[in-house]
Amino acid sequence: MTSYIHRISLGLGATALVLATAAFAQAAQQTTTDKAREAGREVKQDTRDAARDTGNAVTDSWVTMKIHSQFIPEDALEDSDIDVTTRKGVVTLTGTVASLAGRDRAVAIAKATDGVKSVTNRLRVARERDDDAVAATGAAAREGARETKDAARGAGRAVSDGWLTSKVYADFIDEDALEGSDIDVDVNAAVVTLKGTVASQAGSDRAAEVARGIEGVKSVRNNLKVTARK
Repeated sequence: MTSYIHRISLGLGATALVLATAAFAQAAQQTTTDKAREAGREVKQDTRDAARDTGNAVTDSWVTMKIHSQFIPEDALEDSDIDVTTRKGVVTLTGTVASLAGRDRAVAIAKATDGVKSVTNRLRVARERDDDAVAATGAAAREGARETKDAARGAGRAVSDGWLTSKVYADFIDEDALEGSDIDVDVNAAVVTLKGTVASQAGSDRAAEVARGIEGVKSVRNNLKVTARK
């Protein structure tokens, strides 16, 4: 009888060990799963935080608009004409800046923008204007540009095609109707051309309305295509 009871005790002990091992393995698996879920939540939260000012998801189009919006108040970028292209988080800067300091500042802004993986700098520094030409034409140019500059007094920047490009992008960034859009803004002699895609006709109309409402814009050509979201 003692031997039989002993065997039962051993059997119960083995069963308890197996159950304990299984419980530990399950707990370990659950811990790993929980950690993975937590990491996933953190990544998603970081992405949401990056776009919290706009309520929009971080996309290539959002990154382009965000970079342009940060160019607006920069004194170092006055008289610049910068084009920003973003593909899968890789930003390419092309166009001209007035100085090496302006070029460095533009690159620094782009690199510090949420969602940017890397920056390719193809900016050129514009040649210094000839002093004699400036002296001969400066008075007339200042008089002719006075009203145009007044349009940008809030930003402390002169209105140029480059400034208008950045301003249009900057004003697009807060528009809910433009979420999911991929818009290219081209400005030539203060005439704005909108190309790319929007998610709805309302978005197309709103983009054109916003561009027309910017001081310094003469007219807007709306070549946007409506593409339903997938």
